[in-house]
Amino acid sequence: MQLPQSSPFTVDLLVIGGGINGAGIARDAVGRGLSVLLVEKDDLAAHTSQWSSKLIHGGLRYLEQYEFRLVGEALAEREVLLRVAPHLIKPLQFVLPHEPHLRPKWMLRAGLFLYDRLGGWSGQKQTLPTSFSASLRKTPSSDWGAGLKPQFAEGFVYSDAQVNDARLVVENAKDARARGADIRVGVTFVAAKRVADVWHASIRDSKTHIEQTVRARAIVNAAGPWVKDLLSSIDTPASKETVKHIKGSHLIVPRVHDAPHAYILQNKDGRIVFVIPYFERFSLIGTTDVPVTEFDAPHISDDETQYLLDLANTYLDKSLTKSDIVATYAGVRPLYDDGDDNPSAITRDYTLKLDHHAGGAPLLNIYGGKITTYRKLAEHAIEKLLPYFPNASKASWTHAPLQSGATTATLNALATDIESRGLTHGYAQRLVNRYGLAAATIASNDMGEIFDGTFSEAEIPYLRDHEWAHSAQAMLQRRTKTNLLASPSSLQRINAAVEAALR
Repeated sequence: MQLPQSSPFTVDLLVIGGGINGAGIARDAVGRGLSVLLVEKDDLAAHTSQWSSKLIHGGLRYLEQYEFRLVGEALAEREVLLRVAPHLIKPLQFVLPHEPHLRPKWMLRAGLFLYDRLGGWSGQKQTLPTSFSASLRKTPSSDWGAGLKPQFAEGFVYSDAQVNDARLVVENAKDARARGADIRVGVTFVAAKRVADVWHASIRDSKTHIEQTVRARAIVNAAGPWVKDLLSSIDTPASKETVKHIKGSHLIVPRVHDAPHAYILQNKDGRIVFVIPYFERFSLIGTTDVPVTEFDAPHISDDETQYLLDLANTYLDKSLTKSDIVATYAGVRPLYDDGDDNPSAITRDYTLKLDHHAGGAPLLNIYGGKITTYRKLAEHAIEKLLPYFPNASKASWTHAPLQSGATTATLNALATDIESRGLTHGYAQRLVNRYGLAAATIASNDMGEIFDGTFSEAEIPYLRDHEWAHSAQAMLQRRTKTNLLASPSSLQRINAAVEAALR
């Protein structure tokens, strides 16, 4: 059957993939004056980018693998991103309980000393508190050992940050669209072939099944776990690069302590696991590192569940069982295959491979990366393509906030103003943490029903019309986490309201 066609059009850059790397590259490119089309077959952050450990961090454990450049860049980026998205990224302190038989105290102290300073070596001022030794015994002024077994008496405290990962992707896409990028969600890349110095690419709308030809001067393959698979649909010589797909799984449990800090726990196998405050009522425990060959619908295994529970129970005073688990998730990281057989040791650094076969139109394939360094990855990706776009701006610019004028002070003032309109303190804070300055637009309307102080009817049209949320899962899981926060009875009514709005 002949599929319906619509008129072809031309862009400078076609970006395939709506995860953090694709959204970041689209934002950077359009801000330099390029015309950009981003296509995502499912939803923004539908895959790897929503299943991270929710951290903006240097990666303390990567120091043991001598990944000094990666750690230094990530720590510098941590400071930049705290300014880029203050509503989504918040400082967070981590406690590392000392276990003498695992790593000696001098080694941990030396590693943290280096960690405190690596980010500043780039010239980026470090504003978060530096690390220090701490007693884990409760005192009137501190409770660094909250929730731990009494045997853990000493440790270290250091700083990193926590992020709402899926919303960071959406905010980058919104900023790119505001600057002129064409962001199409639910549109599949079908195939592409080189015709001299231009790509002729086919894309297909998943709802209407209408196919369209796009002439693109360059293509960026930011398809995440599918980066290699996608190449079979692109008319270009076979690539020798390979990807190792590493699954990372997490548990969500009721809060294990009331203090505001996280834990980084050491295991006898050399791995570390985080226990992180997650929203108001939960703790997030993860992650694992398991090589996989299937990555379309990853899920946690029984072995991974037990691994995380066993490690948490080695340290926590109140033991956790499977019955305590509120939810789980798993995501697959497409790591560049550097030849290391240890999943935990494979580099988390990114690799960019430029293909311009026979002098034709360029194809840039994105391998690896982590959410913390997505902005630098995007900068380096555009720098590789600049020779093909001599009129594009050479200057990097994405250190500019995603929402102009958003600072911690302005966000706090906005939350206070929204609360004064009759909303609860908790819901006002949730709106601002979710949408930043855009919360003012939502709160200026009739809010309709507010379900459990977690989600309102007024958010539904905003998510549908401004954030490409075309399903209940997109709204209630990726964009807002309402599936986790609302009661079962409220969720039934919320789903009904969402389905009615989408019809």
